[in-house]
Amino acid sequence: MTAPAHKREVGRGERVLPGVWRLRLPLPWPGVPHCNAWAVARGDGIVLFDTGMHGPGSMAQLERALKQVNLRLEHVRLLVVTHAHSDHYGQAATIVERAGCELWMSPHHQHQTQFGSDQEAALSRRIEIARQSGVPAEPLAAYEEAAKDRETGVAGIVLPDRELVDGVRIETDLGVLDVVETPGHAPSHVCLHQPERRLLISGDHLLGRVSIYFEHGWSPDPVGEFLASLDKVEALDVRLCLSGHGRTFTDVEAHIDANRRLVAEQVERHHRQLQDGPLTAFEMVARVHDEAINLSNASWWMAETRCYLEHLEALGRATRAVDDEDVTRWTAA
Repeated sequence: MTAPAHKREVGRGERVLPGVWRLRLPLPWPGVPHCNAWAVARGDGIVLFDTGMHGPGSMAQLERALKQVNLRLEHVRLLVVTHAHSDHYGQAATIVERAGCELWMSPHHQHQTQFGSDQEAALSRRIEIARQSGVPAEPLAAYEEAAKDRETGVAGIVLPDRELVDGVRIETDLGVLDVVETPGHAPSHVCLHQPERRLLISGDHLLGRVSIYFEHGWSPDPVGEFLASLDKVEALDVRLCLSGHGRTFTDVEAHIDANRRLVAEQVERHHRQLQDGPLTAFEMVARVHDEAINLSNASWWMAETRCYLEHLEALGRATRAVDDEDVTRWTAA
């Protein structure tokens, strides 16, 4: 008997509030089957928050989701990107071209736009960072070979017409949404806050299911930035989150606390392993995670571990040393 096939994800649209629609868009990633774009009414059109990932048929999925709530791409008057990861920025170039709208995004988008403009240089940089992190030659070569054929998920590089920083305001029929810079998950991350309704378009800063990822290599301490961003959002007293993945949720304070606890647990877990140092980041990953490293999880786990090590260094609890081959090893301070 053959195993049942996984249900194929398709674009879906639904109204969650008057003048607010969730556009659920499929993703090709195991364990992350979809992402959300959000359409918010403005006059005779909408402001679209995030885009979904670019790939074969992806624009048709967005149009399908829009059609289910009686909207079209031509209704987009402004595109706002919460952060420059492919599942939130990937279709921006196509939407801007077809809708004739502006793109507003953080000025700290280089982690996507700089890499996207030169894929060969981007891959070379990743390989060199992995080598310096202690990844052995054989798995490093396997990763490099697999990465050569991997799609970027981005239709094209398009730069913002306006930069999203604290103080920028976005007019909608829902009310004015204030930009709140929330780096950590990505240096380009922002949330959008509607104070009268106590509503937050949270991107990937807060998700319905607690899951943390940090963009490594573009700021000195992404973990510290993420914790500071949690404090910033907590002060807003939000009661409803429209997140980048999953359904809306109202227990915002509990989600903030859960994220803090998870970070604290991971920081301590990494610090305990350093007692047996010096260790490379690659050696740390094998100690911290119960599963074997493979091509599916290696990039995520390596980035996460490097970020926790750099956070421990920022706290004065870890030190690094570089050997003659530029390989970095870490010890507890």
